[in-house]
Amino acid sequence: MDAALVSFATTGFEATSLDQLAAELGVRKQTILYHFKSKPELLDAVIDQAALELAAYLEDALERAGNGFDRIEALVRSVFRLALRRPELLGLLRESGRLGPPAASRLVENLDPLVQRAREFLEAEMEMGHFRKSDARLLLFSLYSTVVGVATEVEVLRAVGIEPTLRTTAIRRRELLQFLRRALVEDDA
Repeated sequence: MDAALVSFATTGFEATSLDQLAAELGVRKQTILYHFKSKPELLDAVIDQAALELAAYLEDALERAGNGFDRIEALVRSVFRLALRRPELLGLLRESGRLGPPAASRLVENLDPLVQRAREFLEAEMEMGHFRKSDARLLLFSLYSTVVGVATEVEVLRAVGIEPTLRTTAIRRRELLQFLRRALVEDDA
């Protein structure tokens, strides 16, 4: 499943061949099909496993985070660490979204408890006057798109003249956090 995760996330679902995957693993294609009846079934299993790992990783970051914007900062830092350590997890998020249903639906279903908590957190912060009022669902989608995009879209970064190095990654993270603080926090005094 790890090999399939990497291939789906980097090569794409359609471009991933079970024959190629089997060859990389040193097994026959029938061995993969013994455990997973089809490539879509393998994708489902990979999504389930990746969503569990991603949710556990983000939950761990939240457990150590403070309140208010500190929670946003902890998640952003966590996503950037994940982009360096396990980029295939974030790549699978992008690929699942690109594929649309049923892959995207399965991922959303798996991550729904985390997404609901995030929405409730944003709504509570807005209600207390800590964050600017907006549609929490749209804000959550915007945060996801921005953070994951800035952390992972290497080719887009290169196109705008930013070579993705550890130094530029740290700079991007810092600037993204400043941008998010200015956009979200009602009174940064």
